[in-house]
Order: sequence, then structure tokens, then C-alpha cells
Amino acid sequence: MPSPILADFAGSISELKKNPMALVLSGDGAPVAVLNHNRPAFYCIPADAYEQMMDYMDDLRLAQIVHDRESEDSVPVSLDEL
Repeated sequence: MPSPILADFAGSISELKKNPMALVLSGDGAPVAVLNHNRPAFYCIPADAYEQMMDYMDDLRLAQIVHDRESEDSVPVSLDEL
């Protein structure tokens, strides 16, 4: 069964075993799909890209909280009361 490769760069398990960092660096900062028998087994993601992805997911979670709370009744407060 065909599997989509969700990365612009790909390498084999054999390449990963030979030189893991060379495979990761071949993606030039982007995720690299690691293929096993021409099917993606997993993705190598550089630390910077992973941190950006986690920040983005956290922003999405916070945006959902804001969206959920928009329908709640608000309480008027002046700056002097704070």
C-alpha cells in the first residue's frame, strides 16, 4: 500500500545507520523522512524545527482556549479596580 511522504527530503534506514547526522543535515533544517523498504518509517526533525512545531501547537491550544472563552459572560472592570 502506498504511503505519502510528508517531507521534502528522504533517506533510507541504511543511510541513517551509516551517518545519522549527515542524514539529518541533508534536510537543511527541514524534516527528513526515513524510509524502510521505500515506505516512511519515521521522520527526523532538527531541534530548531521541533521547537518551532511545539510552539505552534501551544499557540493553537491557547487560541482554542481564547475561542472557547469568547462566549462566556464578561465582567466589566476598570483599570482603577485592578
